[in-house]
Amino acid sequence: MESVITAVVTGVLTLVGVLVSNSRSQAVIEVKLDNLASKVEKHNSMVERTYGLERRMAVLESEVEAMRKDG
Repeated sequence: MESVITAVVTGVLTLVGVLVSNSRSQAVIEVKLDNLASKVEKHNSMVERTYGLERRMAVLESEVEAMRKDG
């Protein structure tokens, strides 16, 4: 009977340890995921600004080329 009680207590303590460990790991993963999402958002913003700058540059280049032809 003692061995059964010992096994049950050991099993419960192991289960509690695993649950605590998993919750901590989950918290770390969530923090890392939030940081990654923030970095991706900044990157996407930079890409959008770069595309905008490229479009504006193309317009300016065509205007300069038109001015050269006229003048």
